[in-house]
Amino acid sequence: MKNLLTSIIIPVKEEAEGLEHLFERLLPIVQNLPTEFELVFVNDGSKDNTLELLIQKQQVIPQIKIIDLSRNFGKEAALYAGFENCSGDAAISIDADLQDPPELISDMVKYWLEGYEVVTAVRENRDTDTATKKKTAGLFYKIINRISDDTTLTPNAGDYRLLNRQAVNAFLRLKEKVRFNKGLLTWIGFKEKLLYHKREERVAGETKWNYWKLFKLSIDGITSFSKAPLEIWSYIGILTALTSFAYGSLIIMKSLIFGINVPGYPSIITFILFFSGLQMIGIGMLGSYIGRVFMEIKDRPIYITRRVYDNNLTSKNEK
Repeated sequence: MKNLLTSIIIPVKEEAEGLEHLFERLLPIVQNLPTEFELVFVNDGSKDNTLELLIQKQQVIPQIKIIDLSRNFGKEAALYAGFENCSGDAAISIDADLQDPPELISDMVKYWLEGYEVVTAVRENRDTDTATKKKTAGLFYKIINRISDDTTLTPNAGDYRLLNRQAVNAFLRLKEKVRFNKGLLTWIGFKEKLLYHKREERVAGETKWNYWKLFKLSIDGITSFSKAPLEIWSYIGILTALTSFAYGSLIIMKSLIFGINVPGYPSIITFILFFSGLQMIGIGMLGSYIGRVFMEIKDRPIYITRRVYDNNLTSKNEK
């Protein structure tokens, strides 16, 4: 099997504190794989000495390839850059924080060699997350799987997964600029094996994902794979029109029977504010989709590379 190559893709942003821990756990695993390996690090605009440390490591570990992006493009773009610049017959994406155990890589490669085209790591629990994060994550998966048009996400499955070369090539054909990789990696299909694991604590540094970034990512996910948020406003409009017609008819009947009742200012203001709020929510939802269209039609590249540090030990497969 040594004529096969496994690429390990690791996006990094200011991970200098944890890099040594990463290499201590990762190297023994990849060195004992039944295939050759390469480590593809994507430096996503780090402001610390992450890049310098990786370049030093490359001097002693020639299988390291470093994709240095010109600025921070976000994890979704960095992951795409890793897949686009890897050379493996299969590629595994993993975070540098070691919350997803690298020991699963051996099992992933084993299942790939047995014939699976995609191997996805799924968190058995989220004990390392706060109660709020666990509840909101569960709610997100329920919502997106209920309203999604053409794909179903596996709850608690992240970006930690193996793709064979055919699946990698399929993923690279998806050129959209506003990316939700969890959905895209599921959407491409292929024969899949699920691997369940316990999520660990972060070994060093702090997470770059705050609640606001997670909320924005969830909106990207919903708007990427469902038009239900747009369609629902048609139903709300119909329901509102019918309710207004019924209420208006009631007011007319009361006026004809009992005469005109002048008091009603508070109720009028309440109705105006309520329906104005509904209109603003609808306009905001419409704006989210228009914003996606705006980003796509500009046709800017998903990322820009400053430099690739490569020892040229492997040749790139056709993409």
